[in-house]
Amino acid sequence: MPRANLISALAATLALPFASHAQAPETWSTAVAAAANPQARILVIDIPSGHLIAAAHLSDAARTVAAPGSTLKPLVLYSLITAGRWNPDRRIACNRKLRIAGRSLNCSHPSADPMDASLALTWSCNTYFAGVADTIAPGSLRSLLAPTGLLSQTGLAANEANAVLRDPQSHDATRLAVLGVDGILVTPLELATAYRWLALQLAAHPSSPAAQVVSAGLADSVSFGMATAASLGAVSISGKTGTASPAAGTQTHGWFVGFAPSDQPKVVIVVYVPAGHGADAARVAADLLAHSPLRHP
Repeated sequence: MPRANLISALAATLALPFASHAQAPETWSTAVAAAANPQARILVIDIPSGHLIAAAHLSDAARTVAAPGSTLKPLVLYSLITAGRWNPDRRIACNRKLRIAGRSLNCSHPSADPMDASLALTWSCNTYFAGVADTIAPGSLRSLLAPTGLLSQTGLAANEANAVLRDPQSHDATRLAVLGVDGILVTPLELATAYRWLALQLAAHPSSPAAQVVSAGLADSVSFGMATAASLGAVSISGKTGTASPAAGTQTHGWFVGFAPSDQPKVVIVVYVPAGHGADAARVAADLLAHSPLRHP
């Protein structure tokens, strides 16, 4: 082989690994673009700084206010256990049938023995959390949620809407609000901020009863509970699904909110699907994670 051709061949061979490294690495922006559902509002928030890393339909996410469904449960549970107002070892039996103020809120989890707080969070038991809500005095839900940032604008986007909380003045109204189906509307940005607050709390107080219970419930929800679809991205994540509707009998919307990786959370992920269920949002989160820097460090 002529010397010039040999040098060219060697150069091409030696360049192969460098060409591979030069390819653009996986980023959160490419992961968001690869997520399957074109209607989903997706947010990725850096936990240490609180900065928005990537988003899909950010302007829509900023203006969307929707019932949070069961994504509210971990925030309420953590706050009440921390305040000493709920014993997480308390068990409540559930026959999977629940009706509050004329609304059917039956549980979809499998039949089970009476659940404690961690298991109830794993399976998102409405009966259990209706019992939790009974410890909240009418009119005091706002003060319980205020520290989480859920009820305040975040400053993460322009023209941002604000959460709406109709302060519940009866036990039934409080139950419906705690279950996230009536009397409360939040934006995806506000929910992301609240879960960042929760992630920071869990990291700051890892040995507290509240942190241990909520951490276990959110991890198990993805491992074998109601949010298992989020595990399909092959990245460890702890999180919660939620399904709600503007009114009984109308089209539902779905949520998934969580932090990843589970052992040392770096980001909060929020997925809101305008028409669907929490499982649909969890599948979008899995698709996001499958293309994320966490999957390909």
